[in-house]
Parts: sequence; structure tokens; C-alpha cells
Amino acid sequence: MPRKLGQHFLRNAGILRRIAEAAAPEPVDTVVEIGPGKGALTGYLLERARRVVAVEVDRELVEGLRHRFSGVENLEILQADVLKTDLARYMPAVIAGNLPYYITSPILERVLQLTPRFPRAVLLVQKEVADRLTARPGRRTYGYLTVAAAVFAEVRVLCRVSPGSFSPPPKVESAVVILEPHPGPLVAEPARFLEFVSTCFRGKRKTLKNNLRSLYPRISELPEASLRAEQLSLQQFEKLYGALVRTV
Repeated sequence: MPRKLGQHFLRNAGILRRIAEAAAPEPVDTVVEIGPGKGALTGYLLERARRVVAVEVDRELVEGLRHRFSGVENLEILQADVLKTDLARYMPAVIAGNLPYYITSPILERVLQLTPRFPRAVLLVQKEVADRLTARPGRRTYGYLTVAAAVFAEVRVLCRVSPGSFSPPPKVESAVVILEPHPGPLVAEPARFLEFVSTCFRGKRKTLKNNLRSLYPRISELPEASLRAEQLSLQQFEKLYGALVRTV
């Protein structure tokens, strides 16, 4: 596989089994697998789902999957770019996969946009991304992605995964995260709200006053003006959004 696609294939049977079991604790109708690669996780998912839809962009890997799972009737292999694929047509479905490092954030954003139409997503990501998804306010890893995920889902870490569990081994540690959607977004106007949050984080080390005063002069009057975005919880962002944006 071309190294430019940044794929590291998970080969640890114990971790593969844990991902499949977390994705489908009980038998499920459909699992959408993102980036099946050589099919290591696919085999475990097939044991727990009535149908698996495997979305893989690499032609050679797709050919390998079709050969490996020849005759398997409950597997649909789709050669496609997941960022250009309408995953909504497969919903409701569990989402699982080993996300390529170089497009992890865009894939996560696409998955979050599907909430609450899937029951859960179980994804293997870099440990750094897992830390960002689950960070608390005030931590260095707390940022826009943390808030965006919290709007749509509860996120928790299932387990950490060492480089030796992959072939070839990556230079960083990884982690498996579970996303469980809220019944609906926790804020009104989620798209507009997250655009505002993104502006708050634009200069991460700057105060909210410095980041926002050109767009929202009233920030200077508010107690949050001297704080940095990384210090605010989701609820505090929502309050600030109400004070600044909804009054414009």
C-alpha cells in the first residue's frame, strides 16, 4: 500500500476482538467499517453483524479483500473515499475502523455529523487524538475537537494500543475510542455554535477578548474576556454564545 495513505495495519488479535465486541456487544444488523485494510478487523465484525459494509479507498487492498472474503455473502466491499461517501444511506449502523492518521480529524467530523443515526462508533486513532477527544477544560489537549465531539456524543477510551500491535509499527501510540451519540445535539444551532467555538480557539494562547473583540465588541464587558478558550466548558461556551451571538 502507498505509504502516503498513512495506514498501519492492526495485527493484535486481542485488540481486534475487543474492538469488534465493543462495536457489537450483541449481534447487530449493519456495521460500516472505515478503512478495512487487509481485513483483520473485518473478519471479527462479520462474526457479530448480519452485514458489514467495508469502505476502502485503495484498489489493491480492495482486490485483496475480495479474494480473502470470496463467497462471504454478508460483506459489501466498497472501493471509495470515505470522505466522499454518503454513509447516511447505511444508517442506522454501527461504525468501526482503524482511521488513517492523515485524515483522522475529517473522518471524525463526518462521523459526528451522522449523529444520532448510529448507536455507537468504535474507532482506532492516535493516542493524541483520543486525548483531545476526552480532555477536560484547562488541559493542554483541550480544544475545538473536544467541544465538537461533546456536542454530539459521549466519548470514552476503551484501551491503549502500543506501536508493536501494528504492521508496520507507527512512531506513536494509539487508542480505541467509543463514541455514543446523544439523542440530539446538546446545543441549539450546532453548526453556528461550532463556528463560534472555532473562532474562540483561533489563537489558542490568546484571551477570548483578543480572539473575539473584532467580531463581538461586547466580549470586553463579560467576565470571560480574560480567559482563554481552553478554560471554558461546553456549558460555558454555550452561555458565551448566547450572550454574544444570539444578541447580534
